Amino acid sequence: MATKRPDGIYPYIGTPIWGERLADAVENTCADLQVVPPPRQAITEGLATALPDTEIKNLISTQRGRKVLKPTAHRLVQAGTDQVLLLMCDVHGTAVAPWHLNDRTVPAWSPPVPEANQRVEDLVAAEVALEEAQKAAKSAEKEAEACRRAPGDESYTAQALAAATQKHQEALRLVNDLEDRRQVLLAALGNRRPRPVVRSAEEEEGEPKAALVLAEQPYAVAVHLQRYAAESLARAGRTRGYDLAESLVDAGQLSKGMNVLQQWQITNSDGTVSKPWRLTAVTGNNRALARLDVFGVRPEYLVTGMPQPLVSLPEEKADHGLLLLSLREILNRISIRLNQDAARPETLSTDPSLRAGKIATVSAEIVIGCSRPEALEHVLRTLNVNDHLRGIQPYEEDARLIALFATLVDSYVRESALAAALAEAFPNARGVDFLDLAGVRDALTANGPLDPLEPFVPAGEEVSPAVLRDIAMRAITALVFPEIPPETTPKSSRRTVRDTGRFWPIVRGALQESAWSQIRAKTAEARTRLWSAAVAQLFLHQGNILSALGFFGTKEVQKGAVQDPRPLRELFLGAEAGDPTAWAALVKRMAPALIHGPQPFITPGQGSEAGNGRKGVRRSPSSALAALTLAYTQNNVPNISRTLLLAFAKAVLEHPDATQPPEAQDGTPLVCYGEQHWSEKDRTPITAGMVIAPDIEGRPTGYVADKAWFDEMFPVELGRPAPAGGDVDTSTGTENAAGAGDGGTSREEVPVDPRDQLAALRQQLPARVELVEGSYQRAVDSAHTLMTDFEEARRLRAQLGEESLPPEQRIEWMEKLSKARDAARASVTSLDQVETLILQI
Repeated sequence: MATKRPDGIYPYIGTPIWGERLADAVENTCADLQVVPPPRQAITEGLATALPDTEIKNLISTQRGRKVLKPTAHRLVQAGTDQVLLLMCDVHGTAVAPWHLNDRTVPAWSPPVPEANQRVEDLVAAEVALEEAQKAAKSAEKEAEACRRAPGDESYTAQALAAATQKHQEALRLVNDLEDRRQVLLAALGNRRPRPVVRSAEEEEGEPKAALVLAEQPYAVAVHLQRYAAESLARAGRTRGYDLAESLVDAGQLSKGMNVLQQWQITNSDGTVSKPWRLTAVTGNNRALARLDVFGVRPEYLVTGMPQPLVSLPEEKADHGLLLLSLREILNRISIRLNQDAARPETLSTDPSLRAGKIATVSAEIVIGCSRPEALEHVLRTLNVNDHLRGIQPYEEDARLIALFATLVDSYVRESALAAALAEAFPNARGVDFLDLAGVRDALTANGPLDPLEPFVPAGEEVSPAVLRDIAMRAITALVFPEIPPETTPKSSRRTVRDTGRFWPIVRGALQESAWSQIRAKTAEARTRLWSAAVAQLFLHQGNILSALGFFGTKEVQKGAVQDPRPLRELFLGAEAGDPTAWAALVKRMAPALIHGPQPFITPGQGSEAGNGRKGVRRSPSSALAALTLAYTQNNVPNISRTLLLAFAKAVLEHPDATQPPEAQDGTPLVCYGEQHWSEKDRTPITAGMVIAPDIEGRPTGYVADKAWFDEMFPVELGRPAPAGGDVDTSTGTENAAGAGDGGTSREEVPVDPRDQLAALRQQLPARVELVEGSYQRAVDSAHTLMTDFEEARRLRAQLGEESLPPEQRIEWMEKLSKARDAARASVTSLDQVETLILQI
């Protein structure tokens, strides 16, 4: 028997018939405006089920027998080159879920790698097991306490007490083990969670629509991630200068928020998949979360299902195993309960039925169409960033810098300069002409995989996660510190305007910096922080972004950060062959990995310049890089060899991709070097991504390399050049550190033993042979390409009947090729001599 709904201010959702009419109106309006609508199911199940019954009637009108939206109910917004159609309406106060892609919570999410997703499932299982173990321990404690208080001193009473005590101790031991397991999994995740991945929704024909779809998740993982997103958002909102929830209760919601339709795909324990459509807040995430808090509704209930006992109807029996997925039913039940409670005279003022009165319905703008659905996520994320960057609410430093870098990349795209800037940074790239610019943009801003960066990999270089991450860091460096053209006009007394090239004005405009001539150390520090925050997104474990201060100075900001164009493989071979410039470039490439790891080797400047005894030895980030760079050129540093350095560099560059914790070769448990004298319970758990410390021969030891090992191997004194030897200023970072290797140091030079020199040459020569082989292969490929191009030019000239080139042009080219051929012949003679010498060493 149907029950009459209580009257009150909390609205009720209309019937499905009006949902179908709204879907017709949206689709017809989108067709008239030539934008793509959301899937019809998203409108009927996610949008129409969030609107009061009278609201849909106010939005729709009939024109020539077809349903359309009223002109006052929608507006078209231009977002760059894209258009977004927004529906302006009032929605139920609890109908919108917070969006996990909010840019204020970006630092709380890690890259969405498959290993991290599996670790989240393991973490959820560990937390469930821990909760059960804690309940069992509590029960065992009560049982032991009951036995302890039992009267009598019979033997069976003592035995029962001993058994209960033993059971309690075992339960506590299990709780401690499970808590340790949970901490290990959290450490493996970098104490963050992988960001959920969304894509454009599609209907049966496979065409993208103006809505988003979340990747499939198990039920427990969906609950866990939704709670984590809400906790991260609440933590970011604590910097607000007032209580947002109380403000909503007192004055209601004063500004609109933008929302988008999104579908969750949740795998239940019985194998079925539920696919609910919900409205999510693109802007106004904090308000959406605060509204749910005022109503007393947890965010995950909107997504994964509302427990029926929480919204049971009058005289309805509670079913604790029932989850309600229909948004219409959930909102109607909430309104029924609130209207019923508000009508009771004994209801207190603190009850949600009275507190939520001014947010029973809220004004909202909902995305119901766009011109390019495949770019919808990026457009919405950009609108979210712009809304926050020009707002007045406090912004966490990491999140603000990441948002600024995304704005910078979009500025390059808007000026059609992204491909050109990256082409200059990667002169040896194999396919810059075939870039997926949208994929490259998402890769550099950590909103997508790194696969679109493969065209930047040089020919002959193997594509691997470490190589793609290295390319991403080099690309970020090139975009943040673009090179400017050299000064061509001679200096004179007349005032001239320096040509800063095409890219520097883009950076200045996006970051709103002062003129090129007014760059100071403060600008360099701000730009370095931006670079550090952008690079940190590429790593699962994030260290302090201030650990990079000093890597770049005013020179890099003004003239650009000159990067070694050689790929990682060539740098390793060069360092193995004895090239100090290759090692210096390799140290620069290693720097971010030294900061962002389970055991960071470089931290923000610590210690005291006044006295080492007060706060320890002063160690700045640039000092750590200088010591590591100079360790390669100093032959008298104890316990350090080039073999050790190369083994350490290889392990550091590969550690972010490790999926399993490292293991010692002899099977003994590993321990962090600085914790070898600690008790076992106080030691840091060994997790994936940690680096085993190598010995002087490059072999793995039984210790995990940590900052204590790094500072002991590469002390502060190693990075201090002597006052009389060359450039002593290390404040500008690794460039000075690399150059300091050519000057004198505080250590005396020791004559090299001929036997040691022979041994060193025997170690270096294989790498030199491989470098020469690679150089010749590239020369052969270039010659073949040149021949192919000339053959094509000859064929086209004969086909078109064009005149031949001027004789002087042909003579000039032939002279250059003749010189190249003579050089090749001379090199062949040198190679013949090398073949003879190989038999004599």
